[in-house]
Amino acid sequence: MFGGNTGLRILVDLLIFLAAGVAGGVIGYLIMKSRQLQARNEAEAIVKNAEVESKRIVAEAEARAKSIELSAQEQKVQLLEEADQETLRRRREMDRAEERAQRRQEAVESRMEQLEQRSRKLDQRQAKLDKRETDLQKLEEDRAAELERIAQMTREDARQELLVAVEQTARHEMARKIREVESQVTAEAESRAREIITRVMERVASEHVSETTVSSVPLPTDEMKGRIIGRQGRNIRAIEQATGVDLVVDDTPEAILISSFDPIRREVARISIGRLVQDGRIHPARIEKEVEKARGEVEKSIKDAGEQAVIEVGLQMLHPEIIKLLGRLKYRTSYGQNQLAHAVEATHIAAMLAAEMGANVQLSKMGALLHDIGKAVSHEVEGAHAQVGADIAKRYGVPADVVNIIASHHHEVDQLSVEAAIATTADAISGSRPGARREALESYVKRIQALEEIGNSFKGVQQTYAIQAGREVRVIVKPEDVDDFAAIRMAKDIAKKIEDNLEYPGQIKVMVVRETRAVETAK
Repeated sequence: MFGGNTGLRILVDLLIFLAAGVAGGVIGYLIMKSRQLQARNEAEAIVKNAEVESKRIVAEAEARAKSIELSAQEQKVQLLEEADQETLRRRREMDRAEERAQRRQEAVESRMEQLEQRSRKLDQRQAKLDKRETDLQKLEEDRAAELERIAQMTREDARQELLVAVEQTARHEMARKIREVESQVTAEAESRAREIITRVMERVASEHVSETTVSSVPLPTDEMKGRIIGRQGRNIRAIEQATGVDLVVDDTPEAILISSFDPIRREVARISIGRLVQDGRIHPARIEKEVEKARGEVEKSIKDAGEQAVIEVGLQMLHPEIIKLLGRLKYRTSYGQNQLAHAVEATHIAAMLAAEMGANVQLSKMGALLHDIGKAVSHEVEGAHAQVGADIAKRYGVPADVVNIIASHHHEVDQLSVEAAIATTADAISGSRPGARREALESYVKRIQALEEIGNSFKGVQQTYAIQAGREVRVIVKPEDVDDFAAIRMAKDIAKKIEDNLEYPGQIKVMVVRETRAVETAK
């Protein structure tokens, strides 16, 4: 019985399992159908939404297309209007240009007519001059014949008298021709030179600082002046003896002035005093040590300045001693103009002048850079700085053409090349431009007086005036004592005498004026 219940339970469990499986399958099928139906509904909704969206997009696209079409039509109309306006404007410009061309043509024709009239007048004047010349020749022949008849002179005597008259006429004619030719050549040369120099100066821009013979060292307090002076003045005497300068300690508050015409000494003194003031220990031994150290720094500064100068102008091949001498020009001045800056500026000017004229650029640059090299030692060696510089350059293997440029830049010897003239011109341009140089009032007055004395020293001179701050000498001569030819020669002689006897910045123009007046009284 127990076994029968077990089998029945198994059967019941089996039926329950089958019933559950069938129920699960039915439920799963129903769920699947439900999901399919839901998915179909969602798909249909998406399709409907997509159709609605597509219709909306199409409608918007059509509206935008219409807007673009309208805008394009408006732009087309605007472009056509602008094209019409541009065409009208250009037509008006062409009409104005045609009117200008017509007026210009009429002006040219009028000018041609005037030139033709002037040419006819000149031809008539030339014919009159030819006729007058023929008449003068005939009168001269008649005069010679009459002289021979009246004076009963031989033909040889008459010939001699005629030769004297012809000589006088020829001298006046020669003076007139010389003046005309010189005037024409001078005008052409000045025009060409002015053009070249203007182009060169437009390409050169340099600064210039005027220098003096006095430097100052600021002091923190006036009490430091007493320490610099020292007990019974021993410190200030030690400084002056070690540096070779004069110290002024009473004139300026909280400063000490250093006075010396040697700028190297002045620089050494300025550096050493500045360090002594900063350190505070001031006594003779310390002074000697600082002065020696300052000398070394100045020597290094000189070497660096020379090297920088040759690098700037592109002439590094120079001898080291030449470069060192160039550096010393940093502490030399002429009429307040720094000589190293002047040499570098003249080099740039000479290079551009040589390039404009087709000359040797390197030769012109080297000559301009070294033209004042003699000033670096001119206070140590006797002689003119141009010759001293030429001797130094020759000693250190500088080319002979450059040696001639150095020696001749003040015309003390003949210039042998166009590069020498270029270097001299560059020197004059750098030194004579406004503000480049200055001179003391006393020396300026003496130079003005010397210029007038030189002019008055010539025979036949009535009065001499130095004008334009000494840059021009105007000489008034007596017309009965000096003829035209002699006036031309006198101008050259005065200019040569000024060059030989005076030192001056820039150039001096000499003008000889010969004025003849004819006065008669009507009664």
